[in-house]
Amino acid sequence: MSEKHSTRVRDILATLTLEEKLAQLVGFWQDEDGDVVAPLQGEVSPHGRLDVASKDGLGHLTRVYGTAPYDPEERAAWLWSEQRRLISETRPGIPAIVHEECLTGLAAWTAATFPTPLAWGASFDPDTVERMAALIGRDMHALGIHQGLAPVLDVVRDPRWGRVDECISEDPYLIGVIGTGFVRGLQSSGVHATVKHFAGYSGSKAGRNFAPVSVGPREFTDVYLLPFEMAIHDGGAKSVLHSYTDVDGVAIAGDRSLLNDLLRDQWGFDGVVVADYFGVAFLHLLHEVAKDRREAAALAINAGIDVELPSGDAYLGPLVEAIEVGEVSLETVDRSVLRVLTQKEELGLLDADFAGDPPTGIDLDSPEHRALALEMAGKSVILLSNNGILPLAPKATGRSIAAIGPNMDRPASMFGCYSYVNHVLAQRPGTPLGFEVPSVVDAIREEFDGTVTMADGCDIDSDDVSRIAEAVAAAKEADVAIIAAGDRAGLFGRGTVGEGCDRDSLELPGVQRRLIEEVLDTGTPVVLVLLTGRPYAIGWALERCAAVLQAFFPGEEGARALARIMSGAINPSGCLPVSMPTSVGAQPYSYLHPPLGIGDAVTVLDGTPTLPFGFGLGYSTFAYSGLEVPDRAPTDGAIQASVKVANTGAAAGEHVVQVYGRVRYASVTRPIAQLLGFTRVSLGPGASATVSFEIPTARLAYSNPDFARVVEPRTVEVWVGTSAERSVEASVVLVGDVHVIGRDSPRLTTAMVS
Repeated sequence: MSEKHSTRVRDILATLTLEEKLAQLVGFWQDEDGDVVAPLQGEVSPHGRLDVASKDGLGHLTRVYGTAPYDPEERAAWLWSEQRRLISETRPGIPAIVHEECLTGLAAWTAATFPTPLAWGASFDPDTVERMAALIGRDMHALGIHQGLAPVLDVVRDPRWGRVDECISEDPYLIGVIGTGFVRGLQSSGVHATVKHFAGYSGSKAGRNFAPVSVGPREFTDVYLLPFEMAIHDGGAKSVLHSYTDVDGVAIAGDRSLLNDLLRDQWGFDGVVVADYFGVAFLHLLHEVAKDRREAAALAINAGIDVELPSGDAYLGPLVEAIEVGEVSLETVDRSVLRVLTQKEELGLLDADFAGDPPTGIDLDSPEHRALALEMAGKSVILLSNNGILPLAPKATGRSIAAIGPNMDRPASMFGCYSYVNHVLAQRPGTPLGFEVPSVVDAIREEFDGTVTMADGCDIDSDDVSRIAEAVAAAKEADVAIIAAGDRAGLFGRGTVGEGCDRDSLELPGVQRRLIEEVLDTGTPVVLVLLTGRPYAIGWALERCAAVLQAFFPGEEGARALARIMSGAINPSGCLPVSMPTSVGAQPYSYLHPPLGIGDAVTVLDGTPTLPFGFGLGYSTFAYSGLEVPDRAPTDGAIQASVKVANTGAAAGEHVVQVYGRVRYASVTRPIAQLLGFTRVSLGPGASATVSFEIPTARLAYSNPDFARVVEPRTVEVWVGTSAERSVEASVVLVGDVHVIGRDSPRLTTAMVS
């Protein structure tokens, strides 16, 4: 593709030496204490003084705030001084892009922490996610941060994989809609979003981190690439970060066909591709497709990786060697430098007065943050079962509650792996969190009158059963037992879920099942609260517990949201963004399977999930009627659908209306259910509304036998309900020629409530 760069940017490029050009293509990352937070970091991240490392200029400053518990204002003053030094003491005189993690909020000390992305998916609410991202971006912009390494657009395929909590869903369309909302929100505040991990990362064999991916080109295109295409096409994402994995033997970091030919030539992406941390060096160290750093640098930059992060392990000296021996052309280097300089121009970093004065008095966890965190958490919690015990009356005289479980009094259980609490502070025991995080038991005591007795019962992930008896005794004396169980998020073996924390079982970690079952044996009604980063096989709990609530790491206000849901102050409305597995043996699983994926008479192993994608209960009931779709619709147009939804219960509530479809008898196998659109509806008791959807036929596109992405003239079954339940259904015939969708084909379903 022909790229457009301003005259100013091209003039700057013409003044730079080779060393100065390469300096624009690398980052610098060093913690003052030299902490190593990831495997191989010590080997591939060079240390030294920033002023020496940046003598020729610098492309990126890596995790200025997000590496250690710095006071934000003090760190901002340091950053402003460093940026001025880059302007005044280096010959190029160009400030650095500052990037940070921001997956659950700005990853900095004292900053608000929102629900994890799997909770975003459970909310089915891209508008609220967009508002959240805009608020995160506003804080980042105020602190001089220019680029956020989020959102994650990987498609969940196997819940054993440790990074499930960073993902949004198993449905690529839901991921694309929610992820696009996040991109739009962050970039509306002047911070560039970085969509990751491009692509296929989550399809790793056996759910193991960094494992190879064996996937056909059709599934890769139609499933794994779709969310990225949407975030770039519809969200205008400015940056892309590559995946660590290889797909069918080709390491993504060296795949020109993906990083250049598809991303730029076909999709028209004109932003910057950055390396995932150490990803260039991993071409040598892990993939072994390069014999040294020089070959790794050549492979990566020729493939289309513009910037090496977090530091310059390969794109400095080794890349110079590659240029000298003719493995990399100067034109290739200039191409990447122009992209980086154009990004800096867009961000205002080339302006003489770009910085101003460092911020003072900034509040990274204001009442506005807390209110939005509570709203997000309230919309994301899923009521999986309820025998009528919920809601509990908040003011019940004389009632006693047994508060049990390893996540009952553990504030960190509210947060995912890439939260600042679990990513950084977990390595620094004794450091205060820096902001208020009520635990579940704190919130229960706030919300409910009566006696609350606390007994944790066991650890998250150990074989110690010595405290179960105490919990059982507390339950016997109580009117109701609330058990908070689940995960501990962490990195590389420091948690039960998180990066590098993969599992070979989908039972709750440690002896938590034994704790829950022994409490159930007392006969006291049990409300089970699951605080997890993945779905677990909990069919046994759904059968025995009075109620089960699923919260995917719901953030700083998550405990209050849970307590208010249990009291009825919030009517739960979250829906499963991933199927609830029956067993580990049924994995990997996706509801987007063809007819051959159903467990039936041809196999003794039934993979049907315990609860389907899209499932979620509330304290009211909703009924559908009058689904209307046209008899025919053009293959190159849209399907107009409408349905009446009524609140048939006694409580006001929000409800997620979900539209699904199934293409019959296509030229390739198609899923038995496919999400086509969704929207939230708020209705009082007895109220009703008509919801209208405009569904682009491109939503039904797939790669045909010739690998063209097409919409074929076929019959499409359409229904409203969940992936597995057809509450009301109809059908439409797509007519016309086979329609090949292009770069500008609409992908987003629109909805209107009247």
